Amino acid sequence: MSSSTPSSMSSASLSSSTSTLAKALNATTAAVLGSTATSPVPGSGVPGHGPASAVPTTPIFLQTKAAQGIAGVFVFAALFLTCQQIYRHLRWYTNPAEQRWIVRILFIVPIYALHSWVSLLFFNSESYYVYFFTVRDCYEAFVIYNFLSLCYEYLGGEGNIMSEIRGKPIRSSLLYGTCCLVGKTYTIGFLRFCKQATLQFCLVKPLMAFVIIILQSFGHFHDGDWSPDGGYLYITIIYNISVSLALYGLFLFYFATRDLLTPFEPVLKFCTVKSVIFLSFWQGVLLAVLEKAEVISPIIAGEGQHTTAGTVSAGYQNFLICLEMLVAAVALRYAFPYHIYAGCISDGRGRSVTMQSISSSLKETMNPKDIMTDAIHNFHPQYQQYTQYSSELNSSQSYEKL
Repeated sequence: MSSSTPSSMSSASLSSSTSTLAKALNATTAAVLGSTATSPVPGSGVPGHGPASAVPTTPIFLQTKAAQGIAGVFVFAALFLTCQQIYRHLRWYTNPAEQRWIVRILFIVPIYALHSWVSLLFFNSESYYVYFFTVRDCYEAFVIYNFLSLCYEYLGGEGNIMSEIRGKPIRSSLLYGTCCLVGKTYTIGFLRFCKQATLQFCLVKPLMAFVIIILQSFGHFHDGDWSPDGGYLYITIIYNISVSLALYGLFLFYFATRDLLTPFEPVLKFCTVKSVIFLSFWQGVLLAVLEKAEVISPIIAGEGQHTTAGTVSAGYQNFLICLEMLVAAVALRYAFPYHIYAGCISDGRGRSVTMQSISSSLKETMNPKDIMTDAIHNFHPQYQQYTQYSSELNSSQSYEKL
């Protein structure tokens, strides 16, 4: 009968503990390696996720109901203020030559706000928001043309403007970009350039929007994709050139006619309209820079759904526009008041109108036929013989009999 000595029992116990520890270590190592293989680490260079493809465990703010609710409150407040103002202009539609341009300008708030909010609701659907952007951006170009045309209308048409500024020397100004025009005088060609600079944007913007839809359908357009193989880079370059030229044309016109426009308080109108359009544009540029600097990162959902950084950037742009439209609605309310047209009524009983007459006024206001006619005339070789909406046309349009 063999007996176990204490030394042999200690050796057996030590061997058993070592074996158990080795098994636990192997299991832990396998678990760590398995989780590393399935979860890409930021900056690890995993294909398709980029250098900053962190996987958020919770939705970002733009994906929450709180973001959609806050944006919705601002949007509907802006809609209430703007629609009320549009109704009052149509209710007191006593000067169609001016008010049709004003109503068109005011519609930028509902269009911007609604499309931005709906795009925010479809945040995770990359292929949808591009179509909403298309409608919004096309109307943006339309508003620029309408604002310039309103300024022409205030001054009595192109013929009256030329009679005031023809032959005067162009002052040099670094702010307005007229340093290269030293020694030159105002001519009909100067006004033609200002109008053409805005009209080209009205033509380029819808064309680029149509191209974006085509590229999107074939998978060649993604927001924030600066690759030469995609369409985003080239669309952005063309758009930047076009919008900069339109802005330059507006600045030149304002520089030439600011003294004539003084009775119409042009500064508030000019700053408000330009802020809505061009500040939102540069806001988008800033977000694109933050995206390129990897401050704005893509989203990888738990089920593997991938939302690009460009879509996230566009989502922030939509959210900010929803908030800004309430400020724009208030500013436009003061920039284009309706009471100066209601003051044309001599009696205190007001103007008797029906919804049918308001509807007819709205239909006449939103008819885009004039922009096509104006574009044809301004780009026609014999432009010298054309006077856009001259004072003769204005005098032929009498106010409605009350």
